[in-house]
Amino acid sequence: MKKLASGLFILTIFISSCATLQSIVKSTFPYTSTLIIPASSQTGKTISATSSASSIDQIFTGNGSNTSQISQVRISSAKIEAVNPTNQNLGVFKSIKVYLLNGSNEALVASRNDVAATTGNSLVLDIDNSKFLDDYVKTGNVRIRMDYILQNSLSVDLSVKASIGFNTSPANTN
Repeated sequence: MKKLASGLFILTIFISSCATLQSIVKSTFPYTSTLIIPASSQTGKTISATSSASSIDQIFTGNGSNTSQISQVRISSAKIEAVNPTNQNLGVFKSIKVYLLNGSNEALVASRNDVAATTGNSLVLDIDNSKFLDDYVKTGNVRIRMDYILQNSLSVDLSVKASIGFNTSPANTN
């Protein structure tokens, strides 16, 4: 009897933790985009790089198929990391601003000013989660633009991966 009660208790904990994990996974999702910074970019001048972004949800369920199930989309995290060359110090940037694009509309979602020269190959950005981004994410055609100022010149073209995490709430279906 004691073994059965212990087994049921463990099974209950396992099932509830799986539901909690599924809730967390479905309510938080990242979009990623690879942006190219040409070696010819001038230092001290604002330059833009734009690219399409994709999420794991788009890959598995199709472009925007689950967007009716979510609402109140806000940014939860933003980071860039060097992809090629992978050991590139991102301290070459003086400042970075990341925007979400939806046709002619855009929203500033993350930035970093006064980037330290010793940053390394990954940089966490300061987010702006003061606005809902439903209209941007629900279109299924998310684009990311990064405005940047270099403080040092590059010797080769630099590829960076921008990762933007979003939090959502379930849509009210009533």
